[in-house]
Amino acid sequence: MLGYRELDRCGVEPLFQGLTEREEINSITIASNQLSSGWTRTFTDPRLRTAIIDRLVFAGNVLDTGTTSYRLAHARSATTHRADTVGGS
Repeated sequence: MLGYRELDRCGVEPLFQGLTEREEINSITIASNQLSSGWTRTFTDPRLRTAIIDRLVFAGNVLDTGTTSYRLAHARSATTHRADTVGGS
């Protein structure tokens, strides 16, 4: 999950290298609690930030799920489904 912690150059460089190597072999999935425009606090080096975003979005798909938590919506749906199942018996 990207976005929770600030990564200094020592933390970002291995991440960048890993992303670069992985993108040449297979797919990459990244989840973040921020839009990439908010990654200025996570990736403080602008050049590395741009390079990482470039690696992630090139020939890829970016899915913005909105501000509603998927986990919260799923939990509410499951609770409603269980209540309907129990109440309908």
